[in-house]
Amino acid sequence: MPWIVGVSGASGTPYAAAVLRALLAAGESVDLVVSRASRLTLLDETGISFRDAHWQQDLREWLARGADGKPDTFDADVSGVRHWSAGDLAAGPSSGSYRTKGMIIVPASTACVAGVALGLSKDLLQRTASVTLKEGRRLVVAVRETPLDGRTLRHLVTLDDAGASVVPASPAFYAGATHIQDLVDFVAGRVLDAAGVGHGLYRRWRGDLGGARPTG
Repeated sequence: MPWIVGVSGASGTPYAAAVLRALLAAGESVDLVVSRASRLTLLDETGISFRDAHWQQDLREWLARGADGKPDTFDADVSGVRHWSAGDLAAGPSSGSYRTKGMIIVPASTACVAGVALGLSKDLLQRTASVTLKEGRRLVVAVRETPLDGRTLRHLVTLDDAGASVVPASPAFYAGATHIQDLVDFVAGRVLDAAGVGHGLYRRWRGDLGGARPTG
């Protein structure tokens, strides 16, 4: 069974790329839903146009790019990915009878959070999230926004009450980050922790104070 990864329009497309690479490296299959708004963000942050007709080529270029924008930083094998158009409300993931391990939304915009919390199902991403909740499957929402106003906080509480895991895209520094990719990978790793997927994206806390300080 696949994991569904939904990419919404919030800034933070490197987070999505890191999660996708780690899922594929773990041997997981992925059903990918890229919202219309996120395609604008991806174009702005990477210069990559994500096109339904050429999604494999575009996805491969995206996943190969480092968080610093350098191309060909990673090897990108997208053979384990199935893409569904965000406007296709008849797609497999729109039905509860379509078996999945759960869903990860990364990054999750406040508009996406609101739509899922209110059950709007205005596109396939939101519909799939609603299906994931109603079927009692794991939903991880990596919200990426600051500051958070009262409306969004209430929507996040609604999602938490419904059984979702809310993971703010907040990098930490105890893992000894020395590069922007390290900070991105920390967030991606915490997202995968919430999903219960094994990875080696960051150094875990072991109770040693000062462990993140550079040596020499």
